[in-house]
Amino acid sequence: MTTDVDTADVRPAWRAHGTSRRSTHVLRLRACAALVAVTVLAVLLVPPFVQLDQQAVDLAAKLEPPSWAHPFGTDDVGRDLLLRCVYGLRVSLLVGVVAALTATVIGTAVGAAAGALGGWADRLVMRLVDTLSSVPHLLLGIFIVAMFRPGVWPVVISVALTHWLSTARIVRAEVLSLRSRPFIDAAVSGGASRWRVTVRHLLPGVLPQAGLAAVLMVPHAMWHESALSFLGLGLPTHTASLGTLIQGARGSLLAGQWWPTLFPGLFLIIPTLAVAGLAGAWHERINPRRRSELML
Repeated sequence: MTTDVDTADVRPAWRAHGTSRRSTHVLRLRACAALVAVTVLAVLLVPPFVQLDQQAVDLAAKLEPPSWAHPFGTDDVGRDLLLRCVYGLRVSLLVGVVAALTATVIGTAVGAAAGALGGWADRLVMRLVDTLSSVPHLLLGIFIVAMFRPGVWPVVISVALTHWLSTARIVRAEVLSLRSRPFIDAAVSGGASRWRVTVRHLLPGVLPQAGLAAVLMVPHAMWHESALSFLGLGLPTHTASLGTLIQGARGSLLAGQWWPTLFPGLFLIIPTLAVAGLAGAWHERINPRRRSELML
């Protein structure tokens, strides 16, 4: 009798705890979606309506602190920092999205081919992936971008060629898992060729994981671009990107002007956290076991 009463007392608290976790999860997801939406709208709408002259300077207004006229202050040559942060985010986001998509396509093709072929081809491809993974991404990216003149596309190529390795591993593991499923055995027994099995059954099965890898790679590619630009190897110094803005603000930070460094850094960190939150929700949706644990 006592056990039934205790169980009845525990169940409402357990359900209330699960409801609280779900509401917190939904609130966090909505906040991340709102941040991503604001970022995309700012990148798409601000530059067409407010043109920025990358070469314009106003030395009389240099390094002004945040005010109504300049909410983020001005940089070391008097340019409005809010507008330059939006333009910098636009360039960094362009590099991140294009590089992530390119790297995902390469990684998906390589991983699917390795998993579908198996045998010596799989071992050869994965040894190549392991060899390239042993070299630090930033060091390999510096080597690649140093062969070109500073610009957007050399940075995109550098980031794409150094970030497909993790996607290849993920896709290969998923393909190997799918190959052991009964419907793949049924397709092979029915006379389907290796190519048909790969295209009709294996690739559609790995697309959710590949898409998740692409979303997670976007902020990583943005950080990589910022690191290259900060080192002076990415975009030209007069071009607004988050990396060049932070790189140009080093002297101001040492002199006590904090705003030229803080706001570009926030423009880099906040979208990263928002995309990571949306990617986590995506992962829970394609992983039923993880989602069921969240609902407890």
